[in-house]
Amino acid sequence: MISKELAGASARPILLSILARGESYGYAIMQEMHELSGGEVEWKDGTLYPVLHRLEDAGLVSSRWQRGDSGRRRKYYALTAAGRKALGEEKRQWLHVDAILAQLWGLQPRVAS
Repeated sequence: MISKELAGASARPILLSILARGESYGYAIMQEMHELSGGEVEWKDGTLYPVLHRLEDAGLVSSRWQRGDSGRRRKYYALTAAGRKALGEEKRQWLHVDAILAQLWGLQPRVAS
């Protein structure tokens, strides 16, 4: 299993990336994360919703209530234009960190400066 610390640190870019695929609701997002991680990351309500609310407060995600086929109301989340821009910056930062770790672990040759 992936540590809680790493899962927490990566929640923002992962959520932005999932929502870049299209709008979704909480349970579906948790299921997608479970599938994407091969079961290595288990998000619970207490992990997911605070991050979604922070993203919404920052204007990176919007939400709307909709009644599903079962008649149950669900809150759907979607990426905003500002969210797409933030996702681009998240990608840049995470790829940079990935490159540093790959160098440190001898997985890629050092890039000359």
